[in-house]
Amino acid sequence: MSASTVLKELGIHEVNSGVYAEDWIAAPGGGELVSVNPTTGQPLARVLQANEAEYEQVFHAAQRAFLEWRMVPAPRRGELVRALGDALREKKDLLGSLVTLEMGKIKPEGLGEVQEMIDMCDFAVGQSRMLYGLQMHSERPGHRMFEQWHPLGPVGLITSFNFPIAVWAWNSCLAAICGDSVIWKPSSQTPLTAIAVQKIAAQLCKDHGVPPIFTLCVGKGSTVGERLVSDRRVPLISATASCDMGRRVNRVMADHLGRRALLELGGNNAIIVMDDADLSLANRAVLFGAVGTAGQRCTSTRRVYLHKKIAGEFTERLLSAYKQIRIGDPLEEGTLMGPLVDQAAVDIMLKAIDEVKKEGGEILTGGKRIDRPGYFVEPTIAKVRPEVKILREETFAPLLYLVEVDSLDQAIEYQNGVDQGLSSAIFTRNLQSAETFLSPRGSDCGIANVNIGTSGAEIGGAFGGEKDTGGGRESGSDSWKIYMRRQTCTVNYSNHLPLAQGIKFGD
Repeated sequence: MSASTVLKELGIHEVNSGVYAEDWIAAPGGGELVSVNPTTGQPLARVLQANEAEYEQVFHAAQRAFLEWRMVPAPRRGELVRALGDALREKKDLLGSLVTLEMGKIKPEGLGEVQEMIDMCDFAVGQSRMLYGLQMHSERPGHRMFEQWHPLGPVGLITSFNFPIAVWAWNSCLAAICGDSVIWKPSSQTPLTAIAVQKIAAQLCKDHGVPPIFTLCVGKGSTVGERLVSDRRVPLISATASCDMGRRVNRVMADHLGRRALLELGGNNAIIVMDDADLSLANRAVLFGAVGTAGQRCTSTRRVYLHKKIAGEFTERLLSAYKQIRIGDPLEEGTLMGPLVDQAAVDIMLKAIDEVKKEGGEILTGGKRIDRPGYFVEPTIAKVRPEVKILREETFAPLLYLVEVDSLDQAIEYQNGVDQGLSSAIFTRNLQSAETFLSPRGSDCGIANVNIGTSGAEIGGAFGGEKDTGGGRESGSDSWKIYMRRQTCTVNYSNHLPLAQGIKFGD
């Protein structure tokens, strides 16, 4: 399927409005944005961005929609999300292809991203009947005490380029069944996928006769992003971004008491391979974790700690596997790694490789840009000492560091010795090693896996991490709670007015 066919079928034109309030704003005034295909370096289409005045239009549309949507029973809200999942099923191949065209991940991963959206819709439909509140026993006779959950308000959603539409679904599906509306500011590197999804969601709202709970505001970070983050009328900001941006969001929101931040930030993820590990299994996990999505996943594997007894053999196996990686057009069958998202990403990777060399690291394979159109690089493996500074930094690219260790305790110490804490894994056949890794003195990450790599989290578990990763959690058992406000209620059905704690006041 050609790029022009994909764009046409999804309603993407040569020039597109990137702003949806109660309908598409025809000619937003925030300047033009060009979406570029990272495989070729050539433009795909242009997008007209929002300015501050148009952001206000979007906010007020989302606020009006919320005031109506919050009174719709949650199971009925779930019906809209069910319909969204069905619509995504119909458009799965087209949307998956557009993700590949605009972001650069291989087609199977593009399809996987859309499947994740579909799965999230199914998950949220079930959750729409499970927004539970607890009932507690009151210490006062004739009183009933319980908690209930109410919709929160318009949710601000800032998404990144690497999962340009799945992150929208993680948040928007849950926000919708909770009774909230959504203001979406997508990455400026992937605006077309956002517009395509917004068209689907907006049409569904019209077809089902519900208010426009899904809105879109493509715009510059310095304009729309800053306005959204600093808007105290927006009670929750969910942001998937760099650690630096997360700090910025936290600082701004700290001035507005009561607002919430759901932050999914950097992940400098590690795999520990013990001397009793299944090396074939570990090899495959490291390969996908480091090279999948060209190393541009939050959960990509950045560091591997190898027990000295198997370090040599494992390294040889991994180098052999790297020689078989097919790099090329991500739409072509058989391609395992596509391009980085843009020239800036290439520059960051090459700079990191220079730092590795300066710190005495050894480049075992890769390390260069590939001479062809687009933003292609060689997947790179570097052997480094555990104390090098570059290990503490997350380079969003297919750059993998190998470090030798003497013991499990040393490996855990090194793994935890970075500022980020998203995903982690250990490969071992030893039950004690596995349980130690999962114990309080083991991995300090939000995700800890045994004999599974760091990448490829499922929606059934809470996704997120600790430390500089931000502490946020998306999806999973009770993640809906951040999109709602809790209220504790006490009903007196007696003829008396006793006070708590046995306090006596007057007669």
